[in-house]
This record gives sequence, structure tokens and C-alpha cells, in this order.
Amino acid sequence: MNNQKFLIAFSILCCLSLSAFSQQINNPDSLRADSIHHATETILLQQQQQQQLDSLIRIQLQKELQQANGDKQKTKELEEKLKSIALNDSIRNAAQLQRIEQLKKNATGYPVAPFRDTLFFIYTKVGSFSAKDRATAVDQRINKLYGDPFYRQDSLKLNETENGFDILYNNETLILSVSKLDALWFGKDVKEIADSYLTKIKGEISKERKENSLNNWLRRIGLVALIILGVAVLIFLINRLFKRLRFLLSKNRNKYLGGITIRKIKILSAAQLQKIVFQIINALRIIVMILAIYLSLPLLFSVFPETEAWTSKLLEWILTPARSALTGVLHFLPNLFTILVIYFIFRYTIKGIKYFVREIEKGDIQLEGFHADWAQPTFNIVKFLLYAFMLVIVFPYLPGSGSPAFRGVSVFIGVIFSLGSSSAISNMVAGLVITYMRPFKIGDRIKIGDITGDVMEKTMLVTRVRTIKNEDVTLPNSTVLSGSTINYSTNTKPEDKGLIVHTTVTIGYDVPWKDMYAALIDAADRTNLILKEPKPFVLQTSLDDFYVSYQINGYTKEANQQSTIYSELHQNIQDCCNEAGIEILSPHYSQLRDGNMTTIPTDYLKKDYKAPSFNINIDREEK
Repeated sequence: MNNQKFLIAFSILCCLSLSAFSQQINNPDSLRADSIHHATETILLQQQQQQQLDSLIRIQLQKELQQANGDKQKTKELEEKLKSIALNDSIRNAAQLQRIEQLKKNATGYPVAPFRDTLFFIYTKVGSFSAKDRATAVDQRINKLYGDPFYRQDSLKLNETENGFDILYNNETLILSVSKLDALWFGKDVKEIADSYLTKIKGEISKERKENSLNNWLRRIGLVALIILGVAVLIFLINRLFKRLRFLLSKNRNKYLGGITIRKIKILSAAQLQKIVFQIINALRIIVMILAIYLSLPLLFSVFPETEAWTSKLLEWILTPARSALTGVLHFLPNLFTILVIYFIFRYTIKGIKYFVREIEKGDIQLEGFHADWAQPTFNIVKFLLYAFMLVIVFPYLPGSGSPAFRGVSVFIGVIFSLGSSSAISNMVAGLVITYMRPFKIGDRIKIGDITGDVMEKTMLVTRVRTIKNEDVTLPNSTVLSGSTINYSTNTKPEDKGLIVHTTVTIGYDVPWKDMYAALIDAADRTNLILKEPKPFVLQTSLDDFYVSYQINGYTKEANQQSTIYSELHQNIQDCCNEAGIEILSPHYSQLRDGNMTTIPTDYLKKDYKAPSFNINIDREEK
């Protein structure tokens, strides 16, 4: 009876210690990593103590059960106690397993990898040896066995101890001790774990000795030589292939490399295109050769076990970017289809608008207040706005559009564009205003400032004019808009009267004006490019002191031929005046005092001498 009381007291004490410890480890965050092994040992110790206590209690209860002598009530009580002990044992084992799982979350395992591959991990310590020290010691012992020339695999055996099993070589050299603590950690039988470790150690040593045998080394060296030879042959074939490709392109240059022409504009000649294509081919040849050599390196490294780990790294350096790029492309496909749908919608919308623009240009569609020559500029503006709107819609679907770098570059480009394009924007706005003002069109003879010539080109930025001396002058649209423009070709259409060309002749009062009118009109009629209808006419523009100014006016449809018209008109005026006996002179009179008599030659003393119109004046002296 005293023994039973002692056992009950010991059981209560153990249960209290288990309860206190369980409260400590139920919160794994409060445990440090260096106390995990101590906690595991404590659990194992408590488990052993509880098992011993349960065994003693069972033995005592079974003795009392045998001495019950048919007492049913006492027998029933003893059986209930035995069932309770078994149930508590099961609950306690489940709780221990749960606490072990909690400890595993923060535990660090140390690999046993004597060569390259990891055989197993060690999480617990034995005595004063930590898990890390145990893993290091096992690595060294296995390497020592591998280097033993008299190694025999059968000499590795298990030896059972009080705390588990030892793996011994020749029954004297300790390789690894597998304790019950290890079994508790993995939740397995200690014998099962020890057998597993022994099998792995034997297999790894045998595999390594086989791989590093003389025959294997000779085979690896031969394989390396074969790989190098294969790479050399591959590079030779690559060079031959690209050389053959260059030869075929050179031989059929006119067929394959005839240059690049876009809308009758030659972008690249055949020689330039050939040079560029050959540079691209040479770059591809170098890239393919480097890729072939690089891909051969993993094959070489895989031959030797020591460098086999580099195989996956070298392949990963290529495959990881390629995989990322492929993944990016696959993820971008839905957005790509969205962009294509948006693009085609806008494209066919622009085509529909272009159809109406062409009809307006032809005159088949007429809009009140909208001139036909406005159609194409308006279409260009609408097309630009539609494409800009399309870009705004498409922008969120572009890859990387949401990245800070992409946004930063966009802002940077926008700032540069806004700071550096003020004059360009002013010219574009001026070009837009000029387009809708319609002051001139291509081919018109105009005068802008001091520049007179024919309009050769109108763009959104500049206007190009070719002068009568065949000089091309480029005028910014802002300059054109800010100055005055004279258009000589505006009224030269078939339904208009035409441009009036005019010139002035000064004749003395002694010539009748009717005779002068007839001579000037006859001269205008003789001029080829002056129209007969409406008829030329003469205006007297002024009555000066000594002469009358007669202005001959004639209509013409050829505004661009003004220089020729004026030259021929002046010739005809001289001829007609000579035929009518009219001298083209502008008389001037002056008086000289007697004090100047000595300075005037007698040859100049003539009565009523008339000076010619080119300002050579003959003076008369009156005595």
C-alpha cells in the first residue's frame, strides 16, 4: 500500500512538470532557436519517465487484480484504472507529437553531405555534441572511409545501445550514433532510422568510389575530348553556313538586295543594303557561335561530379531570362489582342473618313462654307487627333506602362518636348491658320515681304517659295502669318478677268494724248500674254510740271510670266512710239545766271532742248 502511495505521488509530480513544460512550448515564438534541442531532450526524458511510471503502476494494478479473489467491484475498479492509464498514455503521445511539430517550425537541420548530395539532416544533439557538430563529424568520418584503400562495405554494421543504435566500422570505429531523441524528432522507430542511415551511407560511398575509378576517369576524359571536337566541328559548320549565305546573297544581290524604296523614295541603295545585311549576318554568326560554346559548357561540366552542380546554374542563367521573357509574352497576349482590336477600329475609322475627304476633294460632296482644299489638311488634323486618342487608350495595355521607370521616361520626354518645341509649335499653329485662311496655294505667284516667287511647298512648319531667279527660299509659317502676302494668281482662273499688268511712261505736253493712248494700246495688243478681252486701257496717273504720266494696263492669265510680259510690253511700247513719231522724253527746264556764262560750253547753248527720260538733263541759258 505504501508503494502504491509513492507511485501515485510520483505520478502527480511528473504530471505537474509535464503541464508546466507544455505551457512553455505551446508558444513557440517564446522559444529561442538554441533551446529547441533542450526542449526535445526534455520531452524525451519526460516520456521515458512517464513510461516507466506507467509500467510500474500497471504491474501493481495487475498484482492487485490477481489478488481480488472474485471481488467483482474491486476487479471492475482495477480494470477501469488500467484503461485510464492506456487512454492517458495515448493522449500524452499525441500531445507530444504536436509539440514536436511546433518545434520543427523553428528548427534548423544540418545536412550530412560528404560529397555533393545530401544524405540526411541532423536536428538533435547527443551529449555535448550539437547538431552542427554531429553533421560535420559524420561528413569527416564518411570521407575517411571513402579514402580507405581497404574499405569493405560489409564492415559497416549496426550496434544496439541503451539509448539507440551506433553505426560502426569493423565494430570499433564510430560513424554515427542514432538516439531515441532522433526517433522522437522524426516520429519513427530508432531501429528504422538507423537502418535507413546505414543504407544511405553504404550506397553513397559505393557510388562515389565507382564514379572516381580509373575506368570512369578515362571515360570522362574521352567524353570531354569528344565534346570539344563536336563543338569545333559545329563552329566550323556554322562558319561555312554563314559564308555560303553571304555568297548566295552576293551572287543574287539584284534579286534579294535591290535596295529599299518607299513611295518612289529610295531609302537604301543596293550596296548600302548589302553592307547592312552582311553586318547583321556577321553579328548573328558570332552570337550563334557564342551560344553554341556556352551551351556546350553545361555538357562538359556534367561529365565530372565535382562540376556537375554548375550545369544547372549555367542553364539557369539562360533559361531564367528566356522563361521570364516567354512568360511576359504569354501574359501580354490578352493585352496584345486588345491593342490590335483598338488599332483596327481606329484604322478603319480613319479609312472611312478618308473616303469622304476624297469625295470632297473631287467635288462629289459639297459642304456649305467648307472649301475643297481644306479637306486634306483637315483630314491630317483629324487623323493626328485620332491616333493620339488611340495612343492614350492603348497606353495602359503596354508592357511596363505602370512601372516608375516607364513613367519617368515619359515625363522626361514630355518636358524636353515642351521646352524645345515652342518655335516649332508656333510654326505649326501658324501653318494651321494659313491653311484655313487660304491666302495662296501651290503654284501661285506671291510676294511676301521682299521675296517674290512661286509657291513650291506648304507644310505645317514652313512655306517654300522659288523666286524668279530660280532661288528656293524657305519661310517659317510664323513669319508668313505675321507679314503681308500679295497673291498675283488669285484672279487668274478661267471665270475671272485676270491679273492687270501695268507700266508707266512719261511724255511731254507737246504730244497729243489721243496719239499716246493709241500707241500704248497697240503695244499692249501686240504683247502675246496680254488678253485681247477685256481690252487694255490707259490711265493718266499724273500731270507733272513738264510731262504727263501715262499708265498702260492689260489683263493676263499668266501671273507667273510677269517678267516676260513686262519685257515684251516695254519693247512693244518703244516700237509703237517710234512708228507714231513719238519720242519718249521727259522735258526738264532750268535757268542759268550770267555769272555762270564762263563755265558753260557754247555747244550746250541750244534753244528748247529736251532731255531724255533716263534723267540726262540738258539745260538752256537765256540771255
